[in-house]
Formats: sequence, C-alpha cells, structure tokens
Amino acid sequence: MNKRLLAAAAAVAATALALSACSAGTAPKGDDAIDEIRVAATDPQLIIPGRQSVAYDVNMAVWAPLAFLNSDGSLDYVQAESIESDDAITWTITLREGWTFQDGTPVTAQSYVDSWNAVAYGPNAFENSGQLANIVGYADLNPAEGEPSTTEMSGLAVVDERTFTVELTGPDSQFPLQVTQAQTAMFPMPASALTDFDAYNTHPIGNGPFAFAEDYVENEPIVLEAYDDYQGEKPTIDRITFVPYTDSETAYTDVLAGNLDVAGVPASKLTQAAGDFGDRLYSFEAPGISFLGLPLWNDAYDDIRVRQAISMAIDREAIIDVIYGGTYDAATAWTPAIEPGTPAGICGEYCEYDPEAAKALLDEAGGFDGSLEIYFPGGGGLDPLYEAIANQLRQNLGIEATAKPSADWAEFLQNRNDENIDGPFFSRWGALYPSQQATLRVFFIEGGGCTNCIPWYSDEVADAMAAADADLSTDGSAYAEVQKLIQAEFPAVPLFFEKYSYVTSEKVADLVTSPVGNPTYRSIVLDD
Repeated sequence: MNKRLLAAAAAVAATALALSACSAGTAPKGDDAIDEIRVAATDPQLIIPGRQSVAYDVNMAVWAPLAFLNSDGSLDYVQAESIESDDAITWTITLREGWTFQDGTPVTAQSYVDSWNAVAYGPNAFENSGQLANIVGYADLNPAEGEPSTTEMSGLAVVDERTFTVELTGPDSQFPLQVTQAQTAMFPMPASALTDFDAYNTHPIGNGPFAFAEDYVENEPIVLEAYDDYQGEKPTIDRITFVPYTDSETAYTDVLAGNLDVAGVPASKLTQAAGDFGDRLYSFEAPGISFLGLPLWNDAYDDIRVRQAISMAIDREAIIDVIYGGTYDAATAWTPAIEPGTPAGICGEYCEYDPEAAKALLDEAGGFDGSLEIYFPGGGGLDPLYEAIANQLRQNLGIEATAKPSADWAEFLQNRNDENIDGPFFSRWGALYPSQQATLRVFFIEGGGCTNCIPWYSDEVADAMAAADADLSTDGSAYAEVQKLIQAEFPAVPLFFEKYSYVTSEKVADLVTSPVGNPTYRSIVLDD
C-alpha cells in the first residue's frame, strides 16, 4: 500500500473531529490589549492527558497533537512532519524541528516513546491508556493478572532524535486519525513529568500554544496564556480562562448576563436558547450518539423482539422537538451519520415510531413481566428525557415504566460496570476521531472504552472489526458489515444523532466549530 493512499485515507475519513485548541502564538507585550475569553467548564481534577476525562478543552490548548483535523475534514500536521506506512502496521512518525515544551526542553522522539510507555504502564492507572491498546507490547504492560514484567512497549522504537516507529497488533488504516487532537493519551510529556505525576497535574507543561499561568487549584478558574515560543500557527486570542461550574444552567445565565463568554447549552434550555441568544446560539453537527442501554444480563431482555418493541415504542421526533429544541436527529444506524460510511437507515423499521407494531411484537414475545425502571446519571439535566421515554413505554406497551436518577455520575458508573442495573439505562458516546471505528470499537469491543455501555460482545463482531480496520479504502464502507452483525442482534436501542450546542456573549463574533462538534478556541473571532 503506498504512503500517499494511506495519507489520503486519513484525510478523506476526517469528516468529523476535534475538541478544542491546538495552535498558538505569543501573548502581547507592554500596553497592547489582551484578547481573552472566559469559558464555562467542569472542574477537571485530573488534567494529565493520559488521565483526564473532562479537561479536553484545557488539553487542546496546552498540548499540540501530532496532527490536527480541521472542520472541513482535511488533515494538517502539527508536531509531526509526517506520519507514514507501507503496510498500515508499522508507522514511522517524524517530528518537526525546533519544538519545545513550555519548560524550554526539546520535544523529541524519546519524549513520545517515554510518555506513551508511562501512560500504558498498568500500575500508573492512567484512565486513557486504552487509546494505546493496539500498539504491540501494550498487553505486556497491562497483564490480566500480576505485575508487568517490563515498562516499555516492544512496538515503540526511537530511530533518531526526531523519528520513532510504532508497530500495531494488526493493520489499522485509521491510525493517522487516532493521533490527532482528541486522543489525549497520545500527547507528549516532558521528562520532568515522569518522576512526579501529582506535581505535574498541579502545573501541567505541554508542547502547545497556551501555558498554565499559575498552578491548578481545585474548583478555581484555570488561566492559560499564550506560550511565546510555540512553533505552530498563532491563535486569535491571548488568554483563556476556564471557569468551573457545577450547574450548567447557572453558566448559561452568566453568558446571557455577559459575565461569561462561552457555555454549553443544557438540555433544559435548548427550547429557549434561540429566543435568548438569536444568532449567538451555535449547534454543531457532532459524532455523538445516544442509546438506551439494555441490561442483557437480565433474562427479561433475552428475546430480541422485546428489545425491538421497546425501540419502536419510542417517539424520537417528539422528544427531539420538545426536549432538544429540534437540534438532534433520530438515529437510524449504530454510528453517527457524520462518520464516513455510516449506513444510514440500516436500523430500518425498528428505529421508527410505530406503537401498534411495537405492542404486537411485544405480545408475540410473550409480553413483559413486572415493572421497568430506567436508570440514568443524576444531576446532569437528563430527567426530562428519561421521564419521557418511561411515559411512552408505559402508554404504548403497557409496561409499568419509571425513570430513576442515580445520586451522581460515580454511582451510576459503578452500578453499570458492576452490572447492578435491572432495567434500561443511559448510554452514549462522543467519538474522539472521525471514523465508525471510534464508535463501534468503544461500544462493541470488550475493553474498547465504555464498559457495559452496550453489554454485548461477540467474537464475530471482533473479527469483522479487525477486517474493517485493515481495509484501506477511504469511504468507511467496510464497517457496514460490522453494523449488519449488530443489527441482527439489536443489543441496544439507538436514540439520537447528537448536536452540540453553545451560546456566546456579545464579545464573540464567531464561534468556530471543530469536526467533533466542540469549539476550536484557538480560532475564535472576537467582536471589535
């Protein structure tokens, strides 16, 4: 396989990714005005790229990726000068010259190899280590039992100061997409970080356009300022302050009052946001998909007709209009429509609202004994959605359905991971790079990233995924075969193709989207 075609596969497949900022410039000096924005955020606690779960925007500003995916799907090299392979198994990454971390030390091939090994090393317990799982030797650092016998993945090798190679466990045409901005475990760390991760989390040092102006303090604003010696493209602003909020509705109100510049729109405000903000409401197409997860460990859901009946009894369009202000689209496949090659419509009649057919199908399966409780994370504004679904199942199927929130996210996650849920439950994912692989692998490959989001794992699906990964065509069509296998079992209920909505203050002239539906803050346009 020639290198040009492999690069083309990455670029064409990139119709949907990014998370935030990743180019930069220099903060103004002297009396020059400072262009800055204040952005609502969740207090991250964990900021280290290999550990973070809600610090994407901070990560995208402080670190630069090997490559960056633009909103038009084109692929730009950033820290990398090239990413090449002849067989999609062994990849050679060459870095640009002259780049430094924000402590002034050079970014080298050894920086990447040491960082990836540290993230993959099981005893370090880095939450995002799975992003490196397809590198040869990863399993040696994460043995199923006992301690690892090595601290280095055999699939990584330093060639020279600016070049290293990555050997994968099998052909993977999507690798160039995996080293872009949203897979934060791929970011490099300076040597100083590897000796004290707690200290590094307090004052992270990256290779990106913005640097921490002061130490991170829990529940305090995070202030980032432009890094003078950043070698990439200059950003349009000089300072970003991420302001922590525990209540998304309060952040929304603060933007309306002009006390904050950017915030995500909570579900409770989607129906009124256009009236409140006019053209300062942005709804970005995104690779997010929502499912109604099903507890397949409960034999009440063994019959596929029960699962299909539940799906047909849900009026997705009504929920989209009433709860999401018309911003979402009804799901018709097992991956978001924005991901290249998604076979839209593969779900067929089972994703269409037909209460009469749903009731007949349930009766054919022998009905549903007992009550049904839908479980979801509390505190996130999801109550209207799951109460609506419960009402529809009760009215259309005659099941005594209710909705119950958990105390918090941690409780929900623990119960789902432990299979301690008897009824349907919250299940969603926002892909980290623009490929069906990024959604299918997370949901349907054991250890893929979202444990029990859809608790159905099949050797046949795993084999089909491996074949699709090795397919070097540029249209993503190979993954349709995986979706056919999933459709035949119908292990969950596809709900919505998501859009991500944001509102801005009058200070912001244009909020620029990224291919994963989040703002690209490095390119934000401020009003003169």
